[in-house]
Amino acid sequence: MTEVLRSALLALMLLGGAAHAATLTLGLLQVEDDDRLDPKRVELGYPGQTGGSLDKAIEMAVKESQFELDNAKLQVKIDVRAVANADDAKAALAAWAKSGATAVVLDIPAAWIASAGPAAAALPLINAGVADEAPRQQACLANLFHTLPSERMRVDAMAQTLLARKWPRVLVLSGPLEADQPRLALVQAALKRYGLKTVAQRPFKMSADPRERDLSNPLLLTGTANSGEYDVVWVIDSDGEFARTLPYRTALPRPVVGDAGLVAVGWAPHFERFGAPQLARRFQRAADRPMTGNDWAGYMAAKSVVQAALEQPAAPNAANVMKVLKRPDNTLDGFKGVRLSFRPWDRQLRQPLLLTDGQGVIAIAPIEGVMHPKNVLDTLGADAPESACKAK
Repeated sequence: MTEVLRSALLALMLLGGAAHAATLTLGLLQVEDDDRLDPKRVELGYPGQTGGSLDKAIEMAVKESQFELDNAKLQVKIDVRAVANADDAKAALAAWAKSGATAVVLDIPAAWIASAGPAAAALPLINAGVADEAPRQQACLANLFHTLPSERMRVDAMAQTLLARKWPRVLVLSGPLEADQPRLALVQAALKRYGLKTVAQRPFKMSADPRERDLSNPLLLTGTANSGEYDVVWVIDSDGEFARTLPYRTALPRPVVGDAGLVAVGWAPHFERFGAPQLARRFQRAADRPMTGNDWAGYMAAKSVVQAALEQPAAPNAANVMKVLKRPDNTLDGFKGVRLSFRPWDRQLRQPLLLTDGQGVIAIAPIEGVMHPKNVLDTLGADAPESACKAK
C-alpha cells in the first residue's frame, strides 16, 4: 500500500469517526447585566461573593476531561444564554429541553429557578449560583441539583467553628436588606442548635442620613451596654459594604465572623491541600482572576455532567445523565480531600467548607469531633429528617 493511499484511508477513518461522535450540549443560564458582576463591585472582592461569569470554570472542567471525551468520541457544546427575567429563563429552559440539551448550569436568582424550573422537568438543572435555602427546601424540584453550598451549610460550618474555639457568646449584627432576614433566622437557629449564646442582636444600616449615623458606627454597635461582654461578632451583610469595614473596629478586641473576618466558603484560592493549589493555578491562568466559591461550583457542575455522560458516551442524553447524578454511589473529586456526592433528599452536593480570613484557610468544616450517624458531611445543612425537601 502506498503512503498516499494509507494517508487517504486514515483521513477517511477520522472523518467517519467524527461523523459518528455524539454531542453533549451543556447550557449555562445567567442574568443579563448581572449587578453582582459590575466591575466596580467585583474589584472590591467581598468574601463569599462571585467574582465573574461561570463560563470560564465550565470551559476548564470540559477541557480537563478532553482526553476521556476524545477516547469516548464525545463532543461537548457549551451554550451560554443571558436572560432578563423569570419568563425569559422559563423560555430558555423550555427551548433547551426541546432541542435535546443534556443539562443546564444555573446562575440565576432563586425566585427565577422556582418559576422557570418546571419548564424543563426532564432536564438536569444544576444550581451553581445561589445559596438561598428556598430552591433546596420549598421549591424542591426533582431535577434540580446544587453544587454551591447552601446558606444553612455556611452558618453550620461557622457555628461548629465557634463551638470548637470556645467562643460561645456571640454579638449578632444584621443588615436591612431583604436577603439579610432569612439569613439572620438561619444564624439564630444555628447558634441555638450548637448551644451558643446570642448576647445581643443589633441592626446596622449604611445611610447618609445624619439621623441614622449611629446605625453604621462600629464602636456604638459593638459596645457592651445592654449586652455585656461577647467572644465574637457575627455580621450578616448580603451587600458586603458594611461588613468589610468591621474587623479591627469593634469596641472590644474580638474576632469578626460571617460576612467579613472569618468566612465559611465553598472554595478559597489559597487552599493548600488535596491538589487545590494546582486547580487554583489552572483557573487563574484560564480566567485571569482567582477562583471563587461560585467558580468552583460551576466547575463541579460541569464536571458532574461530563463524568455522568462518559458512562454512556454514545447516548449523552438528559435521562441517562439524570440517572447517574441521582445514583447513591455516584461520587466526585472536588479537591477537598473526600469524595463528594449529591444528597438524595434535596440534591445538595455534600462537601467540606473552608474557613478563611482571605489570606489562608484557617479550618475545614465539619470540625473534628462533630459526629453524625451516617455521614459527617450531613452536619452541614439540612439533614434528611429535618429537610422540607424529599426529592425523588
